[in-house]
Amino acid sequence: MAMNWPKSNRRGAMAKLACGLLMATAFGVAVPVHAASEPATPGAESVVRRITPEQYQRIIKDVFGPTIKVNGRFEPEPRVDGLRALGSSRVSVSAAGLQGYDAMARDIAGQVVNEYQRGTLLPCVPASARQPDDGCAGQVLASAGGLLYRRPLSQGELQGLVNDAAAAAKELKDFYAGLSLGIASLLTAPEFLFRKEVPENLGSTADASQISGYSKAARLSFFLWDSAPDGELLRAAAAGELDTEKGLNRQVERLLSSPRIEAGVRAFFTDMLGLDGFDTLTKDAVLYPKFFADVPKDAKEQTLRTIVDHLLARRGDYRDLFTTRRTFLTPLLGAVYRVPVPENAPNTDPSRWVAHEYPEGDQHIGLLTQAGFAALHSHPGRTSPTIRGKALREILLCQKVPDPPGNVNFTVVQDVANPVYKTARARLNAHATESMCTGCHKITDPMGLALENFDATGSYRNRENGVGIDTSGVLDGVTFSDVAGLAKAVHDHPALSSCLVKRVYSYAAGRPAAEGEAEFVSYLSKGFVEDRYQLPALLRRIATSKAFYRVSAPVKSAGDTSISDRENAK
Repeated sequence: MAMNWPKSNRRGAMAKLACGLLMATAFGVAVPVHAASEPATPGAESVVRRITPEQYQRIIKDVFGPTIKVNGRFEPEPRVDGLRALGSSRVSVSAAGLQGYDAMARDIAGQVVNEYQRGTLLPCVPASARQPDDGCAGQVLASAGGLLYRRPLSQGELQGLVNDAAAAAKELKDFYAGLSLGIASLLTAPEFLFRKEVPENLGSTADASQISGYSKAARLSFFLWDSAPDGELLRAAAAGELDTEKGLNRQVERLLSSPRIEAGVRAFFTDMLGLDGFDTLTKDAVLYPKFFADVPKDAKEQTLRTIVDHLLARRGDYRDLFTTRRTFLTPLLGAVYRVPVPENAPNTDPSRWVAHEYPEGDQHIGLLTQAGFAALHSHPGRTSPTIRGKALREILLCQKVPDPPGNVNFTVVQDVANPVYKTARARLNAHATESMCTGCHKITDPMGLALENFDATGSYRNRENGVGIDTSGVLDGVTFSDVAGLAKAVHDHPALSSCLVKRVYSYAAGRPAAEGEAEFVSYLSKGFVEDRYQLPALLRRIATSKAFYRVSAPVKSAGDTSISDRENAK
């Protein structure tokens, strides 16, 4: 529904948004709660995070309902220390980004108040559709604003929104046009677009602080559900329940037992595994005619379904994701993997997914042999053992692999039609004779070559250019002869589980673990082992820990005012 806003109000809204976003980086954060025998931590300086595109869309659905469509493009977050979640704390918003948020906000607000949905989505009806109605507008804006801001609106905030809505309704002789302006103002506010955590009890001599109840609620919800807190979590925050061990534990258990935990787990693994790369993945259509249309989307979904089924539904050992033979397929993926998938199989769900288990001895084993890894970490027209090995080390083992020198000659490696070096192994062996290349290739290629049975789309093959493929290799002293051996070596690698713990905690906190948190991260890793490598137990340990909410006191320059000072001054 196109809205003709008063130009003065539109300019004012854009100015407030621009100013607010520039000021958002000045906000700080902080802390507490429980965990038996948990080591004390000093906390770390707070970060301000911009909500991600996925969180934006999920919040709109949660607040206004599934019928509201989010139309528009978001500015991307950089990947920092392996996670986009960390990049969200290092982004600014460009002029184009401001305009994009404004356009999306007006479009969403227009949908909420249009004549086809207002009766379902709005809790009240104005006395007159052609005149302001402060009571009804206030009811709508207070309700939606509390969910969008993740806290109740102050009286001043609410009154300002109601006044603007009334002025627009009077000028346009349309209550719903004015209300639309108010809703759009909420959606363009820094309080919605940025996650700003409010410290409490921050004295001049304090080394650390805790965050407010509402900030705790938001941190919990974004971590476990990848969305803003629901009404019950906000109620618990208002009642002070999140400041007690019992109250926090109750809410953590509620969030973990909710079906919405699946969205949170999907969001984390999409980020950690870089599955957003499928959004732009392309393959040579001549070489790989079966990798078209919805195959990339299905490949991403296959990996996520396998993860959710194994870690949540089965409460499985995280390490077994790399040796499991259980997965899910669609007819499109079946064509890529050369596995028959009937269109109307009895255990196929409405989206044509069917549960599948490969037999013992089959080369399809674990996540590394799925297109979600094999296709994502390949070139458009050929495989790359080096890229795959690098991804395995960096993503799964948290081991940084140096970038290649800028003057490396890749001609031999790229020549897949070379009459002398017919396989990737032969081409890499020839390439690695260059002294500048030998070191790095030794830590990537032995694992990547074990995956050479899977082409650039993840389709199985046993020969390349008519020559049999040698899949033997070694991972940090463990030798293997095939991909099953690689899968077992990855499963048993001590860095696999500790890397996951590091990633999950960094993802939850929005920053890498601080120097003073090393002992706490070690505590989490040991707990993960004690909990039989079960992801829900790890999520629970983090969500109920003191360290998860603790931050160090921000360093203030002369004349600075803390956020808690500003909040108290309201």
